[in-house]
Amino acid sequence: MARRISLFLVFSLVFLSVVVPVYGQRNTPYTSTTITPSPTIDQTFSNESSAILEDSVSPEPVRNDITQQNKETVEPLKKILDSQVLQGLNPTNIIKYAIRRAVDAGVPANTIVLLLLLPFVAAFIALARNVIGVRGFGIFLPAALAVAFVATGPLVGIGLFLVIVSISTAMRIALRKLKLRIQYLPRMALILWSVVVGVLGVLFLAPIFKSNALANVSIFAVLILALLAEDFTRVQLGKSARVAVALTTETLVLSLISFLFLTSPFLQEFALLHPEVMLIGVALFDFLLGQYVGLRVMEFWRFRRLIRS
Repeated sequence: MARRISLFLVFSLVFLSVVVPVYGQRNTPYTSTTITPSPTIDQTFSNESSAILEDSVSPEPVRNDITQQNKETVEPLKKILDSQVLQGLNPTNIIKYAIRRAVDAGVPANTIVLLLLLPFVAAFIALARNVIGVRGFGIFLPAALAVAFVATGPLVGIGLFLVIVSISTAMRIALRKLKLRIQYLPRMALILWSVVVGVLGVLFLAPIFKSNALANVSIFAVLILALLAEDFTRVQLGKSARVAVALTTETLVLSLISFLFLTSPFLQEFALLHPEVMLIGVALFDFLLGQYVGLRVMEFWRFRRLIRS
């Protein structure tokens, strides 16, 4: 179990060190430049001095959270819709017209994008489990956890998850050491109580760490992370801590890859401009995937000696 935990921590640190800086740079707001006359020497020196001061006190890059309805997330998606010229209404563009009517009526474009990408993410998770052999806690939970990572960012999301799992595990061990005869549901309610107290403590520390992402974390993301912690605790109680760590690690891996899909500008643009292709293509893929009844990739590796013989 210690080896699996160490491998998971190493994977998390490597992922965060590679993805988070790129993600923050990609979502930095774009500022347009204009042509101005050549400044004088005094103006040049003044501008350079002000630029140095601005760089020294510049805030953190704004993370583009497509789960929130604001100008930074909605306006680029509306521009993508406006860039496409539709022909006359026909069976091949009904959903395109419906999306535009909904956006004009006030439905957030980012909500439509997330709804269109969720079936794609679910198909990827089904592929990983049914063909590759990756386990995890179902399909819904990794997909919901990926949306939670979009809302909080992978760094804060994984940090909160580790805090929640540590608190729930410590509470479970404490209840077992005290030898309290508590039934399953009240026991889970006590564990949830401890998780809430722990998350409140982390949020109270946000001013000390001066983390805007931590201070603005949504209740939706916390609930999703607590749901994963509940599954982790249930597997611990029913099977073993080793199995719980393995399933949780594989669930996090699926969620982090799904997070990359949800935040991909290419997939967001493709889903908005070609929703019919996205929905029908994913449905056909799911149907074909359901016809596969062979061995999984990891099973080939597991039974490689038997297959060779």
